[in-house]
Amino acid sequence: MASNPIDQFKIESIFDGPKIGPFDLTFTNSSLWMVITVVAVIIFMSMTMRGKLIPGRLQSIGELSYEFIDDMLKDTTGPEAKKWFPYVFTIFFFILFANLIGMNPYAFTTTSHIAVTAALAVFTILAVIIAGIAKNGLKWFKIFAPAGLPLPMYILIIPIEIISFLSRPVTLAVRLFANMTAGHVMLKLFAIFIAYLVGQASFASAAAIVPILGTVGIVALEFLVAALQAFVFAILTCVYLNDVYHIDHH
Repeated sequence: MASNPIDQFKIESIFDGPKIGPFDLTFTNSSLWMVITVVAVIIFMSMTMRGKLIPGRLQSIGELSYEFIDDMLKDTTGPEAKKWFPYVFTIFFFILFANLIGMNPYAFTTTSHIAVTAALAVFTILAVIIAGIAKNGLKWFKIFAPAGLPLPMYILIIPIEIISFLSRPVTLAVRLFANMTAGHVMLKLFAIFIAYLVGQASFASAAAIVPILGTVGIVALEFLVAALQAFVFAILTCVYLNDVYHIDHH
């Protein structure tokens, strides 16, 4: 067990890859666990989407997941955004499985790295921008200028709207990264504290039951946070996709 709670987030090379300009293609532990996450999602979905007339437990979970994401997309964006279902479905389950897998001992939590969460967030916002311009042309930029305001107000409102829009990938990335990192640091600190108490005299050893119970509570909370953060990222993605189809909603 590492004495430093930050050591669990250290990126380590598994085998060196080629360097192409500024890009280093070295395969790291983070890369490995992202591959494991993708494989786990594929296996899970292949086991749940079997199409039996009378669905079993796993197929029922798959169908409920499908309906859950579909309703989320319709409620926030509308039926016209149906084409985005595969993306929202994929990003939800990737984040969910990455978070849950990271809860296992000796696993690596890929979503605890800002580079991973930032890549997901930037890709989402770029998809919104590209799709919005492709669908609406230059009229899409009307989302920064709400209709019906006095002309002088636009001098103030447009910069605020632009800053608000540009902050979306930052908040998406930091929210997921910060929540997963903080939870794992807290778990490691409790584990170090328990190990310290157990190694002391008999009275101190008995007192270890308090942080042990605390650790159980934090683990339960972390599983809830893992699912909640996947949901938050997915539903905010749906909310942002609303700008593609409703440029006059402001």
